[in-house]
Parts: sequence; structure tokens; C-alpha cells
Amino acid sequence: MEQSQKKQRVALSSVAASLLLTSMKLVVGILTGSIGIISEAAHSALDFGAAALTWYAVRISDKPADRKHHYGHAKVESVSALVETGLLIITSVWIVYAAVKRMISGTTEIEVTWYAIAIMVISIVVDFSRSRALKKVAKETNSQALEADALHFSSDILSSAVVLAGLGLVSFGFAWADAVAGIAVALLVVWAAFRLGTKTVDVLIDAAPEGLAERIEELTMMVGGVIAIDKMRVKPTGPQVFVEMSISVNRTLSVEKVQAICSQIEEKVRQEFTLADITINTKPIALNSETIAERVHVIGLNHNLHAHNISSNLADKKKHITFDVEIDQQLTIKQAHDTVTALEEELRREFDGDLDICIHLDPLRNEEHSTTSLLPLEEELVRDMIVKASESIVKIHDVHDIQIRKTDKEKLFITLHCAFNDDVLLEEVHSLTSQLEGALYRCLPDAGRVIIHAEPLCV
Repeated sequence: MEQSQKKQRVALSSVAASLLLTSMKLVVGILTGSIGIISEAAHSALDFGAAALTWYAVRISDKPADRKHHYGHAKVESVSALVETGLLIITSVWIVYAAVKRMISGTTEIEVTWYAIAIMVISIVVDFSRSRALKKVAKETNSQALEADALHFSSDILSSAVVLAGLGLVSFGFAWADAVAGIAVALLVVWAAFRLGTKTVDVLIDAAPEGLAERIEELTMMVGGVIAIDKMRVKPTGPQVFVEMSISVNRTLSVEKVQAICSQIEEKVRQEFTLADITINTKPIALNSETIAERVHVIGLNHNLHAHNISSNLADKKKHITFDVEIDQQLTIKQAHDTVTALEEELRREFDGDLDICIHLDPLRNEEHSTTSLLPLEEELVRDMIVKASESIVKIHDVHDIQIRKTDKEKLFITLHCAFNDDVLLEEVHSLTSQLEGALYRCLPDAGRVIIHAEPLCV
């Protein structure tokens, strides 16, 4: 918002300056009868129109994107700059024409008066001030319209200086000097207009500024997790830069991790290009370093299945892979089998070889039950049976925090904690707790669910 107001203020002040100079030069030109000064008035009038166009352009260009203009309105400035470039070239052609005509005729229309010299000096001072202010804001805001306007005022300085030189040299009898200097100024203006026009056309046809894409690519590859940049498009629009890129990431990464990588890329790019608008697409790819377990897990997730307890071995050049998957318990065995069959088929394509797969189906429970407490005597009896079952397994210690509830289906819902020596491996802990679960299901026929939390003795 602050930049927008700054652009509009400097553009509006240029409109006022152009109007003032045009009026002053026209009055002095009529009073002196100087075609040179009247020509300058016409030049300034052209600048007034260009300044007004610039002011309008910077007002429109700062409007936000809408349903019709998805990339905003910043290119209005580029169109304005292109129009102003054309005006500069027309002005230069006119200067050359007038100068050649003057050289052929061998006459000069310039009348040397003090107020003619004064108006030219004032014009140079004002033009210098406006050109400097416009260039400064144009650089700060990357505004092509303001840059073109600054070029207009710079050309006015040269043309006013030519008129002054003509006034001086004519007084010494060198009438031809005015025409020669005019042609030289016109050629300089044409060259400057050509450079600005080339830059403006590049923006209008979405040419990426030299080195910009390379720098964004360099910043992107500095972010951990980015394997490669598959495609990048950079579209400059006024002070903004629109960046579209497609990057490759490890397919084993979670959605949250991939999103974090994209956020880091955006942050790095915006540190250097504040107004960058970035769109990132991600392409998951398989790495040669992936383990069999990682590959099975990823493919399972692609089928909305959670594979765990993954085990693999190689026998007689044949891979054997076993794992558990959680399947919605409301499915029939036929539906569940069809689901894992589709998973098996993709695994065979993934490993591209002779493969033996055995998948254990775990019912995925996602239920909410209302539970009630047991009668005191009933709860004490169940608790005693739980403790007795745990005592039959040597390495299980300190069974505690036993919670026993009854569901609305008259099934027992049991949770308990037990401890193990600190050096017991997790694999053995899992085996022992599974034994305890089995023992409880056997001695408590009404047990619907048993959850056992294992912890070290020192906790």
C-alpha cells in the first residue's frame, strides 16, 4: 500500500510539472516568436500526456487480482511504457526533421532574449528534479511506467540544453550548431527509447529476466528434501514475479513433510524476491536407497492401507514378504480379500520379479462404545484372573492400573500396564504381551478387547 501511494504521488507531481513547463514554454515561445521554444512547448505537451498516462497506469496497476485478471493489473504499466516509448521515438523523428529542415534552409528562428534563456534554465532544473525522483521510485517499486516517464524528462533535459546551446551559438553566428545538436539529442533519445522498449516487450511476452530463473533454482536446491527441479516457469509482471515449479521429492515422505519443504522454498525465494508469488507442484519418486519395508509401506498408503510388521527374506532367488494390514472391520472377508489382492498386484509390479506375499488381515476398529462399571464382586474376580494369568509368564512384572469396563454388547474392555526389565528387547516384549493377551482371551470368554501397555521397571 505504501509503495502504491508513493508511485501515485510521484506520477501526479510529474503531471503537474509537465503542465507547468508546457504553459511557460508556450507563452515564451509566442512572445519571442521562437519556433525552437514553441517546439519545446510541443515536446513538453507530449510529456504532459505521457505523464498523465503514467499516473493512470500506476493507479490501475496496483489493483489486486480479480476473477478476470488472475495475475493482477501490473502489465498496464508495461503497456503505458510501450506507448511512451513510441511517443519518444515520434518526438525524436520530429526533432530530426526540424533540424534537417533548418540546416537546409540555413535560417534560425531562435530569438535570443533573457526570458527565453530563463525558461530553458528553469525547464532543465525541473526536468532534472522530476527525472531523478521518478528514477528513484521506479527502481524501488520496479515500475516500468515510472521508468519510461523518467526517460521522457531526461530527454527534455537534453533537448532544452540543445535550445540553450542554440541560443548561445546563434548569438555568435553559428546557426548550424543548433540543428546538429538537435540531431545528436534525437539519436540519443531513440537509443534510450529502444532499450526501454525492448525491456517492456520482454515483460509483455513473459520473458524471464536474465539470471532470475537460475537464482530461484539455486535457492530451491538449497532446501533439504528437494531431489530435482523438473520444470520451472518465471513470469515477471511489474514488481511481482510469478513462479511455477515442479519438484521431485522422496515418495516415502509424509504429506506434512512435503508441505514443509514447499514452505521452506517459498520462504527462501521471498527473502530475495519479496513480491514473489510461488506455486509448487511435487512429484514423488522412488529412490534406489529405499528398503523393502519402505516400499511396501508407501504402496500400502497409496491403497489407503497401513502396512506394518513387515518382514522379508530371500530364498532361492525368490523374495518372501509378509506383513499385516489393517482393514475396516465392517467389510466382508470377500471385500477385504479383494482389497489386499489389488495391493498384492501392485507390489508384484513394484518388485518386478518372482515374489511370494503373505498378508495378515487385522480388523481396523473405529468404534465408540458406551461402557459401564462391573459389580464389585465381578470386577474383583476378573482382576484376580488377570493377575493370575500374568504370573504364569515369567518376565512380566508389576501388573497395575487395571481398568475393566463392560460395553453395551456385554463385552469386557480391559486395559492394563505391566513392566519388564530394562534390557529386554522390544521384540520379546511384544511376544510376551501377545501371550498374555491370548491367555486373558482364553480365561475370560466375555473379553472383547484387551489392551496392554508395556513399560520398563524403572518408570
